[in-house]
Amino acid sequence: MKMAVFAVLAANAFGAVTGTVINKTTGKPQAGATVALNKLGQQLGIEMIDQAKSGADGSFTINQDISGGGVPYLIRAAYDGVTYNLMIRPGSPTTGLKVEVYNASKQPGAAKVSKHMVLFQPGGGQMTVNETYLFENPGATAWNDPGAGTLHFFLPSAAGAKVQAEVTGPGSMPIGAPTAKTAKPEIFEIDYPVKPGETRFDLTYQVPYTEGAPYEGKIVTKDENTYLIVPNGVNIAGEGLNDLGQEPKTQAHLYGFSGAGYKVQLTGSAAPAASDSDAEAASDRPQIEQIMPRLYDKKIPILAVALGILALGFALLYRAPGTVPAKVSNERGRG
Repeated sequence: MKMAVFAVLAANAFGAVTGTVINKTTGKPQAGATVALNKLGQQLGIEMIDQAKSGADGSFTINQDISGGGVPYLIRAAYDGVTYNLMIRPGSPTTGLKVEVYNASKQPGAAKVSKHMVLFQPGGGQMTVNETYLFENPGATAWNDPGAGTLHFFLPSAAGAKVQAEVTGPGSMPIGAPTAKTAKPEIFEIDYPVKPGETRFDLTYQVPYTEGAPYEGKIVTKDENTYLIVPNGVNIAGEGLNDLGQEPKTQAHLYGFSGAGYKVQLTGSAAPAASDSDAEAASDRPQIEQIMPRLYDKKIPILAVALGILALGFALLYRAPGTVPAKVSNERGRG
């Protein structure tokens, strides 16, 4: 007992990072979580400094003095196969921290795709397709299924199995995510936990484009709301499209869609990109973000019903400046 008291006093004297891991599923302190202290930097990304295990009362102590460093740090608590982050900004307290974790399940529970947006950008014999999936998890359990993944999506064979994927967890910055092919033709998966709150998946791929030729896609997830979007200069036609109108500034056109698959014909071309025409340069994710909030801000009467649904989700799409660098992490279970 005396030794434990001495250790605490010594940690306080020489500086330490202390806190408690709280299990939000049970509402109790969580023992046995691995808590790591990481330093963030523009050049090295994330650098692990030290780590500790939470005790029986959920408490942890990392004997590192990070006061006065002038750089942000990140606490990462790993529990039940999922990692949870807590940012320590310069000048913030480093003691008495509360790190929240959840129990995990291979079952989705209440987690579901609340919005699924598909943006078609044809031009120059190629078409870039940007897809965004917004998962809402209102429950108190993280959905984590390493064997089967959480997001399953359709990738046409014409894309050559080449797709870029990013995931943004609740309160996190986007990170790259690996994709894997499933046993089903043209169906791929991403193994990334869907924590309570909102998790965003962004996909970018390219396919050959012939004006007026049929283009088919599948809706693998059970989306509550699916939207097909085309930029100014591009027209889309097909069965089951519900015309929701144009965004006033960019003139991008938004269509609602319900069903397990679509078959559309696209004509015209999007404005050429300002940078290189490769897949990475063409994958500027803010394009969908630019369209949707502006539609809401203008409050066009024809969009009133649709935008009432969209308002909450897309208000979260803007990024706050000065947050964690995008290179924070590249492992499954982060963010």
